[in-house]
This record gives sequence, structure tokens and C-alpha cells, in this order.
Amino acid sequence: MGERRERAMDVLARVDEALEVARRSDHGRHAELLVSDGPLRQSLITLIEGVELPAHNSPPAASILVLRGEIEIIGTEPDLLTQGALKALTHVRHGVVAKRDSAFLLTTVTGIVGTDSHDERKL
Repeated sequence: MGERRERAMDVLARVDEALEVARRSDHGRHAELLVSDGPLRQSLITLIEGVELPAHNSPPAASILVLRGEIEIIGTEPDLLTQGALKALTHVRHGVVAKRDSAFLLTTVTGIVGTDSHDERKL
């Protein structure tokens, strides 16, 4: 009845623009929050080749979908991911390094009752 429906977003259409923003950035990266719904967050993150996101704590649940390029997840379970790869992230500290100019969709669930917002286990 009074239900509001969000319009679909073409995430792939945003990749080129987001990569350009990352290229102009002093840090070679860009992130934008695309979806925020309760504990659910989805962010488009772009990194220029060689840029590293330093080790950080993991939320209670997270996945990464590579939309373009190639990234390496650094942590206890290092993994090289290329375009189209989808991976659930481990619940330990991890970092990300762009092996090529890259874009990925990061999906996280935070604020789960009975859990910390981010896991403190170390690499």
C-alpha cells in the first residue's frame, strides 16, 4: 500500500567513474556506500594498482565480489581474486592489495546482537 520501492542501481555503470575518482585521489582509492539497510552495508570500493588497504578487523559477516581487475586478500588465508570472483571474507584481520586497477563490491553485516561489530582476531 504505502510501501516505498527503491530503484535498481547499475553498479557496473559506476565503476569507471569510481576508478577515475580513485586515480585523482592522493591515496589511490575511493569508496562509496551504495546500500545502507539496518545492519546491511554494500560499498563500491576502487583501488589503483599497487594500493593497499591495511589490515583491518572483520565485521561479523562480509563478502567481496570483484567487478574489475585483480586483488589479493592478505591475512591468514591469502587469496588472489579476479573479475567475477565472489568470496566470503574470513573473520580475522585482513588487508587488500590491488594487483591491477580494481573495483569490488563489499557487502557487510554489522551490529548483530550478541556480537562485536568487528572481530578482533589477529592475522
